Amino acid sequence: MTIKIYGPAASRAARALWIVHELGVPFEHVAMEMKDLKGPDYLKINANGKVPTLVDGEFKLFESMAINLYLAAKYNKNGVLPASLEDQAFCHQWSFWGMTEVEKPLLTILIDMFMTAPDKRKPDAVAEAQKALPKPFAVLNGALQGRDYLLGSAFTVADLNLASICSWAKPIKFDFGPFPNTGAWLDRCLARPAYKAARATK
Repeated sequence: MTIKIYGPAASRAARALWIVHELGVPFEHVAMEMKDLKGPDYLKINANGKVPTLVDGEFKLFESMAINLYLAAKYNKNGVLPASLEDQAFCHQWSFWGMTEVEKPLLTILIDMFMTAPDKRKPDAVAEAQKALPKPFAVLNGALQGRDYLLGSAFTVADLNLASICSWAKPIKFDFGPFPNTGAWLDRCLARPAYKAARATK
């Protein structure tokens, strides 16, 4: 049975679209319009009225990181989910770290820059977000010292989940000059064919 991924490609559903392309899993993309998220049909699938949602047979799951970790475990290909419990824990660590340390400031800047009317922009919030980013990117830069990916030489779901967040640094033109390992890692992840295929998903 083909899995379904609900949510516009220009939302957090992009992460799930990336991993299904990475895993080569047949899927149906239900793009949704934001006005439909509060409709009764969708609320039966996800009572939060948010995206993404995964439907795999009778199994329904929300939260993009949970979706990706589930898909990586169920359809593991090319070691996207590492074998050892310790390395799997690192995949969870970096996924959640990205959500708590990087996503909010990047999203604050992105929304203000591209989705907010000029008269409603919040320069103080943007300045605060810009000030918050160097610390986590420095942590990531140190973790990537001497390695191509977070767990070593192989790309895993840890890289995919974190890079899906860090990709938002591209449109805001964040300067990775002080964090060369982070910048090179992000470019490496975003050059993957599966990422490009997910971006082309309508």
